[in-house]
Amino acid sequence: MNIRDLEYLVALAEYRHFRKAAEACFVSQPTLSGQIRKLETELGAVLLERTSRKVLFTDVGLTLVEQAKKILLEVKVLTELASDQGESMSGPLHIGFIPTVGPYLLPHIIPQVKARFPDLEVFLHEAQTHQLVPLLDEGKLDCVILAAVQESEAFIELPLYHEPMVLAVPEAHPWADKTKLPMDALNGQTLLMLGDGHCLRDQAMGFCFAAGAKEDGSFRATSLETLRNMVAAGSGMTLLPQLATPHERVRDGVCYIQAYDPVPSRLITLAYRPGSPLKGRYEQLATLITAHLEAVWPKTANEDAAIGL
Repeated sequence: MNIRDLEYLVALAEYRHFRKAAEACFVSQPTLSGQIRKLETELGAVLLERTSRKVLFTDVGLTLVEQAKKILLEVKVLTELASDQGESMSGPLHIGFIPTVGPYLLPHIIPQVKARFPDLEVFLHEAQTHQLVPLLDEGKLDCVILAAVQESEAFIELPLYHEPMVLAVPEAHPWADKTKLPMDALNGQTLLMLGDGHCLRDQAMGFCFAAGAKEDGSFRATSLETLRNMVAAGSGMTLLPQLATPHERVRDGVCYIQAYDPVPSRLITLAYRPGSPLKGRYEQLATLITAHLEAVWPKTANEDAAIGL
């Protein structure tokens, strides 16, 4: 038995398909299949029910897959400790982002990261929170940048910035001439929202429901850009995170209004596994992100400034 065999086993459990698992492991299908059979022989246990249509794991197989994941994670930690990468800011770093952060934060920070840490090999992965959390837990991602939610509480979270949400209304809306608006003005209003799976949806809805607003049940967007385009088309209003809004108060048919009392906002954090030897690396990365955003988007660092108080 070797580490590579365990990687084959975990990949097969993830893809439930020999060819796809082999491609993910960069080996031929016969190689992966042969190593899995070798592993079964060595362990003296049947791990798979092989059929012509799909791969099914036995109960023993599923138990061993979970143990293999733990072993691979410990091997990753061991490698990181041995290479002393925690402080060096060199080598590979796999970072996860949620869709409502990545497209708007990355253009600001990636040039800074490359300039400040030229020996760091950054690999970016975009997915929703419920997909990123298990990837981080299993060691497939080194850290993730996301909005602080209950699912991320098991990890160490470094605060990056507080991000206000801005009310977006059509340019022809009666509120289009306003620069700021109290949240209770939304009482009785209907807002467009993201679809299920986006943590921003739950956070925005919490503020809207507290203000007496309701969701437009006839439409749920898959992205912030879809929401923005729906607002521009005059289909309704919504809340957008500040980094996703332009500096101009009005652009492309959308008027952006600062909301207050309370300021709807979310905390964006960099999360990593407790006990990770790369703690120093994450702290340096978090410091760089926070410092750069305070210089470029000072309002994101201070909620009061977002409404001119």
